[in-house]
Amino acid sequence: MTAAPRAIEWARLAAAAAADKLATDIVAMDVSQTIGITDIFLVCSASNDRQVRAIVDAIEAKLDEIDVDPLRREGEQEGRWVLLDYGDIVVHVQHAEEREFYQLPRLWRDCPNIDLDLPEPPSDTAAASV
Repeated sequence: MTAAPRAIEWARLAAAAAADKLATDIVAMDVSQTIGITDIFLVCSASNDRQVRAIVDAIEAKLDEIDVDPLRREGEQEGRWVLLDYGDIVVHVQHAEEREFYQLPRLWRDCPNIDLDLPEPPSDTAAASV
């Protein structure tokens, strides 16, 4: 069993919304064969608490456009690691320090990554020449 097409679509929409708010290290892992309760873990990082909240808001707004609401949210008060559970996907928006400490992608490294079809971020050299 692999991640359902619907879960992949939701993960791509959530990842695009996160990227629009300058989330970094966006990774989606197909955990469907490892965990029976969800198909995809989407993990992304933010440099500060305010950006974590902005990314969460953008993801919720994007998925709300297709009438998908989270089943639950955790960590909103602290703003350091917010979990959005959509059933088919679980989104982890982490402050960079939490991301470094907990290393979720390393914990799930045996699970295949999902291509999110995100544009490549501009390199520092390309940005400097503009």
